[in-house]
Amino acid sequence: MDVNNKVAVVTGAASGMGLAMAQTFADSGMALVLADIEEEALDAAVNELSKDGHRAIGVRTDVSKLSDVQALADATLQEYGAVHVLCNNAGVGVGAPVGNTSIADWKWTLDIDLWGPIYGVETFLPLIEQQGEGHINSTASMAGLYAGASLGAYNVAKHGVVALMASLERDLRWRESKVRASVLCPGPINTKIVNSERNRDPDDAANHIDSEQGQKFWDFLTRTLANGMDPAEVGPMVLDAVINEKFWILTHPEMGEIAVSQSRAMLEDQRLTR
Repeated sequence: MDVNNKVAVVTGAASGMGLAMAQTFADSGMALVLADIEEEALDAAVNELSKDGHRAIGVRTDVSKLSDVQALADATLQEYGAVHVLCNNAGVGVGAPVGNTSIADWKWTLDIDLWGPIYGVETFLPLIEQQGEGHINSTASMAGLYAGASLGAYNVAKHGVVALMASLERDLRWRESKVRASVLCPGPINTKIVNSERNRDPDDAANHIDSEQGQKFWDFLTRTLANGMDPAEVGPMVLDAVINEKFWILTHPEMGEIAVSQSRAMLEDQRLTR
């Protein structure tokens, strides 16, 4: 797909991987719609892109609300009259083991991490297909390929995102659509996801169940991500998938061996790897 002069919408675009995608797309000649729940950071990102001569607008969006996602689509069409690429990137996370995760944590995580991409696909796919070509990407995680301990709600959501995008890609092929789909499965990236509750309603966050296991894992994850890949490296990977119609985007391909080992164990002796 030739992306020059095409229109891209990126959610979670005010920071981290979303901002990296937006910057990469803009440098490739695309017009941008940045969506994020953090209005101040969103305005700063749009201003920075505009200052560099890129075409960009920002739309405050809570991806857990279908009405917000529909309003995002409306704003995109009003500004540019078309949309060709969608990146469902907004995401949150909370550390908690299954059986000790509050219903509030389950709902908050799934509403954003899984329903957000579902709303994005259902809202934008018809608009993208009207252009005769396009691409939809959603951010999952290595957690969408391997469900480790202490991250139950996030694992479930990200497995759902992988299934959503694989289903979408196969559906598109079945009907010979010119639109393609891809899924981004990052390993450790230095983003602010460990601080994602900064955007959560405090009353809802108060329903979180503290546990020693959950906190121990979250502390480990915080240290790991602090030394993770620069988000700026992720943008070109996503652009490459859009241009060259790749489905899987792995920031750390070596980590894919974890999923391969799990599948091999499933076939050999039906055990679950650690």
